[in-house]
Amino acid sequence: MPEQQNTATTQQPQPEQHWSVAKAFSEGGPAMYAIAFIGIFTIAIVIDRFQALARSVINKQQFNETLFGMIVSGQLRQAITFCDSRLTPLTSTMKAGLIQALNKRSDEEIQVAMDAVVLRETPKLEGWVGFLAVFGNLATLTGLLGTVSGMITSFQSVYQEKDAVKKAELLSRGIAEALNCTAFGLLVAILAILSYGYFQMKISRATNDMVESSMSLMNLVASNRDKIRD
Repeated sequence: MPEQQNTATTQQPQPEQHWSVAKAFSEGGPAMYAIAFIGIFTIAIVIDRFQALARSVINKQQFNETLFGMIVSGQLRQAITFCDSRLTPLTSTMKAGLIQALNKRSDEEIQVAMDAVVLRETPKLEGWVGFLAVFGNLATLTGLLGTVSGMITSFQSVYQEKDAVKKAELLSRGIAEALNCTAFGLLVAILAILSYGYFQMKISRATNDMVESSMSLMNLVASNRDKIRD
């Protein structure tokens, strides 16, 4: 009994291992710095596009109802002023057509003017969104590189290290590097790919709004030319 008590008293409680981002990052090895670099650029593009699209996209239905009402009543100058009240790709497209209509240009010239604005504004909507798909692939591949590097470290410890304690340390270090690189690489890749899909949907919708509205404006102007006042 005394020996069992002494054994129990000498056993010290093992400290709890708490997971943290900083600890996981430090265990990830060199590849983790590349993943962090990609993640920073991904977040920067996401924030930039969220802000840009919030400024550039308006409610198409409300805008067109007000604008088309002015065109039907022949108030083209007021319609142009209304477009100037908020500068967005859609309002710029409609304004270009209205200016041509006010100057008594042909239907073809009106449509060409609006198409030119659509072509000019679409790249502004896209910005650096295309790089999100690239960063998604890069993050996955970089995470895989870190995984392979960690597994190489683990296998080297098994075959080359003779000391059991040192072998266990190197083995756990290699496994930690592999798993952390995999996790962080996939995390950045998921963020980049999901953001890319979301922004592509928003940009495509905004572009379709410009094209559809320009066609509606063209038809409305063509059928109400007699009401257009200088």
